[in-house]
Amino acid sequence: MDPDLTLRYGEHDDALVDVHLPPGLRGGGTTERPQPVVLLIHGGFWRAAYDRSHTRPMARTLADAGAVVLSPEYRRVGSVGHLAGGWPRTFDDVAGVYAALPALLREVGVRAAGLTVTGHSAGGHLALWLANQPVPHGIVLDRVVGLAPVGDLLAAEEAGLGDGAVPALLGGRPVDHPERYAAADPALRLADRPDAAVVIVHGEDDDVVPLANSRGLVARHPWIDLRIVPGGHFAVITPGSAAWAEVESVLVGSAR
Repeated sequence: MDPDLTLRYGEHDDALVDVHLPPGLRGGGTTERPQPVVLLIHGGFWRAAYDRSHTRPMARTLADAGAVVLSPEYRRVGSVGHLAGGWPRTFDDVAGVYAALPALLREVGVRAAGLTVTGHSAGGHLALWLANQPVPHGIVLDRVVGLAPVGDLLAAEEAGLGDGAVPALLGGRPVDHPERYAAADPALRLADRPDAAVVIVHGEDDDVVPLANSRGLVARHPWIDLRIVPGGHFAVITPGSAAWAEVESVLVGSAR
């Protein structure tokens, strides 16, 4: 499941992005035809204990289905020194790799036919956060897909999800840093509806990020397309699970 190559999008040690290529582009293959691109952001409650490697089976499966998949690393809570994540560095990194996409794709020799931004859990939060960021020049953002995302940070903080993962990310509670929550919380940011479609795929039996978090987000923004699938928190990133057919259809259904 190793990536076909790993590129850099910044200067620090975690500024890496794995690239998984469709079969026809592996081993030096080329094509003039634009390719669908998926930016896949891993989860793990924004903590350093989790990295992009756990989404490699998913990335490879999506690449086998015809997409160019880029899986970035980013600075996370619990690292120290120049690798310390949290506010604002985690967000700076995700915004940085997003802005670098045109250059990264040129390095691979790929023209994007369209872009899907997706992420799982905390990565789903970051994907939804990107929905309101400026789209890189020359890129068409088709959709943003949160997979069991932490889409409502205020609700997640109140529920204590991830043993206090949200205040650890933002350096305190909402009463301490209201401006950070306003800037970081998709539930608030999506009041400004993006041009791209926004889809959430969430397992009905999720006990890590409960479905209630996504239901609350969609109640606030009813135009979001919520798709409830069988299984728990990791079903949506596990190829072959009961949820996988829906996930793959949403992410690369048009790639075939």
